Amino acid sequence: MKGHVYKRAPGKFWIILELGKDENNRRKQRFITFYGTKKEAEAELLRRLRLMESGFLLEPSTMTVAAYLESWLADHARHTVTPRTFERYQTIVRLHLIPVLGHTSLDKLHPLKIQELWARQLESGMCSTTVRKHHNVLHAALARAVRLRLLPFNPCSAVTPPKPRHTEMKVLDDQGVARLLGAAHDTPVKVPVVLALATGMRRGEVLGLRWSDIDFDAGTLAVRQTLQEAQGQRIFKEPKTPKSRRVIALPAVALDVLRRHHAEQAETRLRLGGMYDDHGLVCPQADGSPWWSSDFDRRYRRLRTQAGVDVRFHGLRHTHATQLLRAGVHPKVVSERLGHASIGITLDIYSHVLPSMQEEAAERIDEGLRAAMAR
Repeated sequence: MKGHVYKRAPGKFWIILELGKDENNRRKQRFITFYGTKKEAEAELLRRLRLMESGFLLEPSTMTVAAYLESWLADHARHTVTPRTFERYQTIVRLHLIPVLGHTSLDKLHPLKIQELWARQLESGMCSTTVRKHHNVLHAALARAVRLRLLPFNPCSAVTPPKPRHTEMKVLDDQGVARLLGAAHDTPVKVPVVLALATGMRRGEVLGLRWSDIDFDAGTLAVRQTLQEAQGQRIFKEPKTPKSRRVIALPAVALDVLRRHHAEQAETRLRLGGMYDDHGLVCPQADGSPWWSSDFDRRYRRLRTQAGVDVRFHGLRHTHATQLLRAGVHPKVVSERLGHASIGITLDIYSHVLPSMQEEAAERIDEGLRAAMAR
């Protein structure tokens, strides 16, 4: 591969790349305008020749960022992430990335332009955590472009995304748990609330739980599927990670609630007959069909307002973990019940509980040492 530099005017050069010959045996060249010194132009020529030798596509490109991102969504993301995640990617790409960056040629997308976009989003009042999600999606899309040799490097790698905003974790105390359970009595969300508090299961795991996943004799349940809502559909899928697929020991009070609920559900199924849409779910809607997660969230919000508590349904999972750690249960056991990929994740999320555990540990050591020294 060859090329040379041609001076057009003071401080202005053509970098000419020799691209071989076309099907008619005519010479193919690419002309690139460069502003700077001759030495800088020659260095740029050398850089581009090295990229060509590595196989990067340096032909003049008409592909815009918008066209590439739509292609990435359709040909890659749709087949590699869950429907719910794909729906989120679509929203970010079409509402936040394409309107600002879409008209730019893919090979002209500069890190400074991306950094300016994040700055404008923050100045408009957008949460730093949300802006960081936009950055992660764009970074993933452009990383694919690098692997396809459409770009020599990922411009997002040179950009500093905003730090995610730290939000205080909200959990229920004993009085809050009592008020929530009291308000949930005789409501469609009673059993999901009990399961979340008793096991730390995620909403999708609770709503996807089947009676076949419960072993009443062993006093356990198995998390084998989750229920999600995406693109106007209710979808059952496997848990998000191998560790999420787990067996959880149930407290006796939860087993009692489940036994009564099983009997009541059997009566409802018998009463409705063919109108009962039986999916074998533990926590379905009144007619047996799976919950729409948006409907379930609205029903839970009414419940928490009635109970006077300010904790989302996911906060019941945090409440379960916090109660176990404060009771002295080993973090490894808590991690396994929650389905975390590692104990490190558990310790990072619930670090706020550790100071009190340190104090309890010091008190126990103190008691042991004093007893030994008194002998």
